[in-house]
Amino acid sequence: MPQTEDSTQLKGQTALATPTEGSGEEQAKGQARRILVTGGCGFIGSHLIDRLIGAGHRVLCVDNLVTGTKQNVEHLFGHPSFEYLYHDVTDPLDVEVDEIYHLACPASPVKYQIDPIQTMKTLVMGAINILDLAKRLDCKVLQASTSEVYGDPEQHPQSESYCGNVNPLGPRACYDEGKRCAETLFMDYHRQHGVQVKIARIFNTYGPRMSFDDGRVVSSFVLQALQKEDITIFGDGSQTRSFCYVDDMVTALVLLMESEASVAGPVNLGMPAENTVAELAQMILTKLGSPSKLVFHPLPVDDPRKRLPDISLARQTLGWAPQVPLDLGLDRTAAFYRDRLTDVA
Repeated sequence: MPQTEDSTQLKGQTALATPTEGSGEEQAKGQARRILVTGGCGFIGSHLIDRLIGAGHRVLCVDNLVTGTKQNVEHLFGHPSFEYLYHDVTDPLDVEVDEIYHLACPASPVKYQIDPIQTMKTLVMGAINILDLAKRLDCKVLQASTSEVYGDPEQHPQSESYCGNVNPLGPRACYDEGKRCAETLFMDYHRQHGVQVKIARIFNTYGPRMSFDDGRVVSSFVLQALQKEDITIFGDGSQTRSFCYVDDMVTALVLLMESEASVAGPVNLGMPAENTVAELAQMILTKLGSPSKLVFHPLPVDDPRKRLPDISLARQTLGWAPQVPLDLGLDRTAAFYRDRLTDVA
């Protein structure tokens, strides 16, 4: 993919100011690791990097900045435990690390449908390249999969044993089927080559650092409400989602990576509570005291009508469940966007 202005500025740089400091216990015990995070300049990836560096690890952040942004990691430039590498995962990667979190790929339907062929290449070829690296290094590798593998589900809530209801020919298929193929590759490398894999099926996640043009409901509704614009709802607003705050999701990813070798996944990670899109919009309007009006548009093709994770496996194997309630998470998210809008103004 062509480099952007941001990628030119970042290429070859290593990074930034001090994130949250860890206790140093892992380093003292000799457990500090060099960890690769692909898609590390993205929303979840950048929060994950903060957590890993705060725990005493060294992080190699790989991103081609197609949807990620240097703003998400600029607080780390110059930090001795952070290194940035401009790289597209559709090309092989030859680095030395102790474990890998593979998050690279646009996750917003608005973004991944811009170039669906490249999206599929990123998911399939990227998985192969990262798995080949993990095989050579004999290290653990975590795949950030998605609830989209369930498509428009006929099972509710969705458990890991459900095979999904995905339209392989629709406009969302580049992402849905690409993630399904990546999961297949991870399990085949695990069975055939003994690669230590972890598969996380991530449900709707929100919080600070989602881009202004992300297009998903939380960021879109908060920004529209703050700017007193109409709230755009696709469909009649009765479709449901489960909203997990990013700090909880990062905790889950780290716990999954550190789980027993027998826990390969997939493991559902998300908030086991359901809200309609219309309820979310009204909650945000009330919270922000916005005069914005609700405006309804046709539902996009293959947009899921319901989405709710069964997290029984995560509770059992990881001892994990989300801790941040939607009300508090929305407060934190709105504060982030309010500050950014003030900076732009």
